[in-house]
Amino acid sequence: MIAKLAGTLDSTNAGGAIVDVGGVGYLVFCSARTLARLPAPGLPVSLIVDTHVREDQISLYGFLDRGEREWFRLLTTVQGVGAKLALAILGVLPADELALALAAQDRVALTRVGGVGPKLATRILTELKDKAGALALGSADAPPLQPGGAVADAVSALVNLGYRRVEAHGAVAAAARTLGREAAIGALIRAGLKELGR
Repeated sequence: MIAKLAGTLDSTNAGGAIVDVGGVGYLVFCSARTLARLPAPGLPVSLIVDTHVREDQISLYGFLDRGEREWFRLLTTVQGVGAKLALAILGVLPADELALALAAQDRVALTRVGGVGPKLATRILTELKDKAGALALGSADAPPLQPGGAVADAVSALVNLGYRRVEAHGAVAAAARTLGREAAIGALIRAGLKELGR
């Protein structure tokens, strides 16, 4: 199995990149977000790779960081989400937004991705709700946001003020990291509004 490719970027197209490693060009499928971050052709590039082997082909999926690869692997565990759709999701929703969408159960955020309808979005949210904890919300020292209580009430209050659920959840998550798990709802709302105003 190929786990990493380091070489020269030969070229890119809408769905992937060709990486020249010692004169051999490897086609690596990437998300739109990864493709946008690659260097110019002719420059050195290093990609973390997830290799998929089928009877008729070997496909390489490339990522600039391990976090994106782990989200890719997690997404492909959902029935109906293949490798190409997982890349499409990661192209529209960066890892932090995807984590927030899962935590907030924000179906609308997922349906922004072409190929993800309401039913599939609901399945993704349901199947990954408990699995995504280790990857979610960026920093490892962030306190987990539990459903219910002051955090959920603060998110609900911000949604009622007109903010999207994923934005409200992200703002309250940041507020909870700053203020601590025991913060009162009023303090979370005020700090959340400050986060949204930045």
